[in-house]
This record gives sequence, structure tokens and C-alpha cells, in this order.
Amino acid sequence: MAIQATPERISEISLKLIDRMGEYLSRIEAINLQARLLSFNARIEAVKAGNAGKTFSVVASEMGTLSRQTASVADSLAKESKETLSELYDISQRLSTDVRGRRLSDLAHTNIELIDRNLYERSCDVRWWATDASVVEAAANPNNPEILRFTSSRLATILKAYTVYYDIVVANLEGKILTNGRPADYRSIGLDVSKNEWFQTALRTTSGDEFGFEGVHNSPLVNGKRILAYSCGIRQNGNSYGELLGILGILFNWDSLALTIVDQTPLADDEKAAARVCIVDLQGRILADTKRASTRDTLPFVRELDILQTKRGYKIIEYQGKRHLVAYGFSPGYETYSTGWCGLIMLEINKN
Repeated sequence: MAIQATPERISEISLKLIDRMGEYLSRIEAINLQARLLSFNARIEAVKAGNAGKTFSVVASEMGTLSRQTASVADSLAKESKETLSELYDISQRLSTDVRGRRLSDLAHTNIELIDRNLYERSCDVRWWATDASVVEAAANPNNPEILRFTSSRLATILKAYTVYYDIVVANLEGKILTNGRPADYRSIGLDVSKNEWFQTALRTTSGDEFGFEGVHNSPLVNGKRILAYSCGIRQNGNSYGELLGILGILFNWDSLALTIVDQTPLADDEKAAARVCIVDLQGRILADTKRASTRDTLPFVRELDILQTKRGYKIIEYQGKRHLVAYGFSPGYETYSTGWCGLIMLEINKN
């Protein structure tokens, strides 16, 4: 049979030893009590027997002495073993927490690293597609229905190959949507996006090498679904420093990526029921969650974790009246891209 050399197993053995030691000391105490009673009764009978009982009286007295010595040894053993075994248990608990905390922080870090790597590709996609000839033509000829229809069909072709996107839209410099890749599914043509962060950030870029962005939100452009939006300026002739003609926006299906990552985090069997896996920003806003919390919800303790300083780690906190081990990993970035978000794993633990 293989030996389980784990901190949890040490804790389990420590508790078993504490229980067994207490059980056997109780037995010793019970036996010793019987011996003391026997010694007491023996002395009484020795007195009754007079001279004939003197020898028996000496034996009874020695029995009493041995009983007292046994009680003293048992008391010392109980005290010392309790202290030693309790210390062993505490050490194993701290070791177990440290091992688990480090492992969970590694998993949290891996989660956000996977997201960074994936979203880096999204920032590349939008800059590439903004130079597509049909997209440039649409931005340059916003009043030409034929060109807009052709651009729509071109965007539809892209969307068939890139299933991670809900839609791709082209807007003029005033923020009006000119065309999109899935007009039958999403009737966004004519909508005003001039106040949207993704539009505004792209409008402020100085070259086609830059991109705009808007974090997780429910977008009316795709019937209220949760998206990340990436954007890039559409420039004359597709030149990185050409005149700005319009804005391209790509609407990424956030949940298809994020929920898959948090749901498939490889936790141990005994952790799955008690764990909550999230992606959060540094203000604690929940961006993805195995418990399916809304993006309007926050985890207020996130700001107390000192994530920017430590990058990766764990902490024991009290949250909603329960004790939790919270492991985290900060966005490592990939190539030139970083979300600046954090992977988080909360594990409810028992008080000891």
C-alpha cells in the first residue's frame, strides 16, 4: 500500500494520535482508580486483622504509593503528549495551507495567463482587419449602399472563420454604425456608439498600430450579450499613418472564453464543491465566476490583497462570516498585451 506523504495526511494522523492518546489515558486513569480503591479497602481489612494484618497493610500501602506514582506519570504524559501532538497538528495545518495556497495561486495565475494570451490575439485581429480593403472602402464611402453590402459580406466571411466573435462593425467618425457582419442577427446599423469607450479610445489613437478597448459589458449591438470590444482606426489606403476615416469594432464573446477557463480549472476532487474561481479586476469587479455572479458584483477584499506588489500569492480572510483561503495571480501579460486583471480562487476552509 502506497504511503500518503502529504500535509493533510500528517494532520489526519496527528488528530488520530490525539484521540487515541486521550482514550488510553482515560483507561489508565480508570484502572488506577480501581487500584486506589483496592489499596484503601486492603488497609481497612489489615487494620481489622490486627497483628496478623500488618504485612498485608505494608503491601496495601505500597499499592497506594504505586497508584499515586502511576497517576503522576499519566498526568505528565497527558500534558506533554497533548502539547507535542497539538504542535505537530498546527505545523501540519500551516504546511497544508501553504502547499495548497501556493498550488491554487499557480492555478489562478495560469487562468489569467491563458486569458492574456488569448486576448492578445484579439488585439492583433482588430489591427489587421482595419486594413482590409473592403473595410477601408466602406469607411471612405459611407453613403454607398453597394460598397457597404459588400463589406458586410466580407465581415460575414471573417466571422465564419473566427467563431469567437459575435459581430464586427464599421462606424464613421461620428460614431454611427455603417455596416456589420451579421445584420440578420444583430440590427446595429444606424446605432450611435460615439459615447462607447471602445469607440472613443480608437478615435484618440495616432496610428494603425494602436487599438482601443472596452472591458466586460452587456452590449446593445449584440442584443445585450456580454462582450469585450476591441477597436482600431480605419485609415486611408490601410496605411498605419493614413488619414483616419472610421472605426472598426470587433465584439468578442467573453463568456465563451472566460467561463470555460474558470469552469475547467483543475482542482482536487475535495476542493471543487467548496471552491469559487473568478477573474476580477483590481477594484474587485467580478468579470467571470464559477458562481455566475454579475459584472455589477464585486469582491471588496480584493483591494486589500496587495496584488500589484506580490503578483502571486494567497491569504486567509473572513468573507461573509466564513473563513476562506484566497489565492490569486496577477496578469503576467503576453507579448505587448496585458489585461491588468487577476485570476482568483476562493476556498472555504474550516476553523481550527
